[in-house]
Amino acid sequence: MKKNILKIAAVCAMSALMMSALAGCGATKDKNDETTASAEKLIMATNAEFPPYEYHENDKIVGIDAEVAQAIADKLGMELEIEDMAFDSIIPAVQSGKASIGVAGMTVTEDRLVNVNFSDTYSHGKQVIIVKDDSPIALPDDLKGKKVGVQTSTTGDIYITDDYGDESVERYQKGADAIQALLQDKIDAVVIDSEPAKVFVSENEGLKTLDTPYVEEDYAIALAKDNTELLDKINSALAELKQDGTLDKIINKYITSK
Repeated sequence: MKKNILKIAAVCAMSALMMSALAGCGATKDKNDETTASAEKLIMATNAEFPPYEYHENDKIVGIDAEVAQAIADKLGMELEIEDMAFDSIIPAVQSGKASIGVAGMTVTEDRLVNVNFSDTYSHGKQVIIVKDDSPIALPDDLKGKKVGVQTSTTGDIYITDDYGDESVERYQKGADAIQALLQDKIDAVVIDSEPAKVFVSENEGLKTLDTPYVEEDYAIALAKDNTELLDKINSALAELKQDGTLDKIINKYITSK
């Protein structure tokens, strides 16, 4: 009887050890899963009203900037999270740390460099003039004395204000709102980036884009002044994406001709 009791005890002990080992394996897996789940986030502030750089497709924000940011996040082993907000809220969000980066077809300007740093250029653009088909406006100089619609705080807003004064500018939160104002004869022209301009003109009969651009510019990623470590990492990632052709592939997916 005593031998049987010892045998049973040995079996129970062995079972307990096996259960403990299995539990240990399970704990290791859970820890790894937790580590993966807690990957550092790259929070991108944008204004998803700027096709093809960023816009809504169903319940998702897509476009050139979204894909470039995702490619950078993949290079850095980070999890991308996109926050949609008003364009003039992007730089304050980056400054305050609410967002890691601002990516919104944003041009480097002296005024913006006071508040944030910028990455290397990742894309090129130009500001163009949209008018109605029967408009007397044929060249940029013809905007003098006219009421020009712009998206608030964009370079179009900055350039028109600098060139013609605040009284010539009508500001809108969305480029589409400026286009509607033009169609309703509330303003004489709209100055906006060439790529969303193509979309707006194709979707609204009776509009055209002037052949002469208002200004040409480069787009870059905004970061907080004190976040130089992330700036260096992003510039390295951009260099790799340019070298391996990923950046061109993303841009050419959305822009077929320049």
